[in-house]
Amino acid sequence: MKSRTLIKVAGQSIVKNKMRTFLTMLGIIIGVGAVIVMVAIGAGAQNEIASQIENLGTNMLVVTPGAAEQGGVSQGAQSLSRLTVDDAEMLDEQSFLVAAVSPVIVSPTQVIGGTGNWRTAVMGVSTGYQTIRDWGLTDGIFFDDDDVAALRKVVVLGSTVADALFPDGDAVGQQISVRDVPVTVIGVLESKGQTSEGSDQDDVVLAPYTTVQNRLSGRMFISQILASTHTAEEVAAAQAEIGVILRESHDLAQNEQDDFTVRNQAEITEAAQGTTEVMTLLLAAIAGISLLVGGIGIMNIMLVSVTERTREIGLRLALGARGSDVLTQFLVESVVMSIFGGLIGLGLGIGGSATVSYFTGWSTLISPSTVALALCFAGAVGVFFGFYPARRAAALDPIEALRYE
Repeated sequence: MKSRTLIKVAGQSIVKNKMRTFLTMLGIIIGVGAVIVMVAIGAGAQNEIASQIENLGTNMLVVTPGAAEQGGVSQGAQSLSRLTVDDAEMLDEQSFLVAAVSPVIVSPTQVIGGTGNWRTAVMGVSTGYQTIRDWGLTDGIFFDDDDVAALRKVVVLGSTVADALFPDGDAVGQQISVRDVPVTVIGVLESKGQTSEGSDQDDVVLAPYTTVQNRLSGRMFISQILASTHTAEEVAAAQAEIGVILRESHDLAQNEQDDFTVRNQAEITEAAQGTTEVMTLLLAAIAGISLLVGGIGIMNIMLVSVTERTREIGLRLALGARGSDVLTQFLVESVVMSIFGGLIGLGLGIGGSATVSYFTGWSTLISPSTVALALCFAGAVGVFFGFYPARRAAALDPIEALRYE
């Protein structure tokens, strides 16, 4: 039997029982739609994370304090505060591969000024911080080395803080109070958006680290050191070089572990995206169960159809049709239902992804490979679950089939 005839006969059989066909396809429709939505959310999250991490600076290295040990038990990363401004200055002087270095001192506090009273993080940094983060200004200037050396009471506001304190946009030149210390606003940073962890990068006040250390926080140890290289190819070598310099700075013996951690953006990206990939696969697997349930529904209905059409099958076999023709006909019916259900599910998934993105603000991404994979899987479900009923129909004895009532 020709392919065109097979498809025509399969189509007539499907159209003949529209409601039953729709109910049979419902599992496939829901399954494909759920897979599309879940994968779109996961892909959108990965894309967003990659964009946010790239926004931090692709050549950036982060040095954080290491883990302290008590009685042989590690107290966790950053529990040992041994990083100092001297470490940052030593990296700046001795490293051949590091292009910019900045100590970072974080001091959460309340800032008062303009029309607002805002709790935020005051970060003490050097002038290298702007280079490392590639962070431009919308208004004013960034503080310079003279401001750092003279402990000047000047700050640069993140856009969130600037909007909270000075909604009219006249922040530059104004004075605000940080822990009862009056400081002058000399610039406003460009908006960076949220980090991969969901925190607002613009909710920050930047000040010279000398000012924060001596006038605001009084802390001698620093939260972390940021560094950057000229090119992305130098990151791995710079990471090793920083390790050597800091071990020497901390006077660590060969058998002693590092009391700091140096991480690059690639490692941070891999860690963040790895977590997202696992969640995407988990959600897609859960959604894929709907496809399997839909396939079982197709097999059930196809078995009923074979029983109902036993005399019809017997008549065709008696008139010369081969068993392979009958098998192919039922397989085509099963696959057509699966593919058609997959197409409806695809439309449902695209609409669902757009709806999720609209109401939640989450980024979603539907790639051509996701569409092709969902439809191929739907077709495979049709072949797998349609084979047994088709084989049962092809194996019918023509005489017994004609006698069936």
